[in-house]
Amino acid sequence: MSFPVWIYIWTLTHGGGAARPKDEYRIQLTSVAPPLPENPDGPTLLLGYEPNTGCFAGFDLRKHRTFSRQSPSIQINISALREAVRDGFAFTRKGNDEIAVAFRPDNMLAYCLNCESLHESGADAAVSSLLSKVGRFEAVTEREMAVIPPERRRVVAKVSRLARDSDFRRKVIVAYDRKCCVTGLQLRLIDAAHILPVGAEGSTDDVRNGLCLSPTFHRAYDRGLIYLNEDRKMLINPKKKSELVRLGLGGGLRDFEVHLGREILLPADRRQWPNAEFIQAANKFRDQ
Repeated sequence: MSFPVWIYIWTLTHGGGAARPKDEYRIQLTSVAPPLPENPDGPTLLLGYEPNTGCFAGFDLRKHRTFSRQSPSIQINISALREAVRDGFAFTRKGNDEIAVAFRPDNMLAYCLNCESLHESGADAAVSSLLSKVGRFEAVTEREMAVIPPERRRVVAKVSRLARDSDFRRKVIVAYDRKCCVTGLQLRLIDAAHILPVGAEGSTDDVRNGLCLSPTFHRAYDRGLIYLNEDRKMLINPKKKSELVRLGLGGGLRDFEVHLGREILLPADRRQWPNAEFIQAANKFRDQ
């Protein structure tokens, strides 16, 4: 997934002295002049970052395209950010009927893709409650989904999927010490791959169903060019290899195979090692 994002971001601070409520935090829109230019090819975010909670506050850009230069600040209650630490998302209504959204960093992608919908949906108590549940990775029942409008069900379902993907990636990358388990490559050029693919029966977001792979090896694994055996060795698929050679697409195979045929680099915690049942199911699923 790739798309351009423009972000206006400031640190959230209390500020304002004793006259301000102690729980009111704000960003000061310094160094920019209204109206704020917007990204023509993707979302434009207006954010505050609070370093003590490590969470972001997202403000509705539609409410702040223009602003007064005399007092260019936007406020949020610190309690919303504290709730976001626990729940993933938190919503609060401001005096101008704006819905501010507090969220954890692992939900950044979900916020980017759904910012306008989240600011609208947060006004609905039922929707904001469900979004908080999915942010905590709790199950949402069909009965709970049935009471909200169809378009908002789609937002909840999408945010739920993105939140789970983000959490899976974080857990796998940390388990593998941010290194490709085949090459040892770090450089922030790594992905979290499911051993048993998403959509296959029995696939889960358990870290034992994950591998940390560089993008090239991730694609090779997903396309069946390589596979993991029960001895936790990454091997070339001879059928796929022969097919590439036959089509004249085997350039670089020798260098590619240098990293194969040996046990992958494993997490320090044995409880996070690839599960044999996931490996067996994945190889059966891919007919390997």
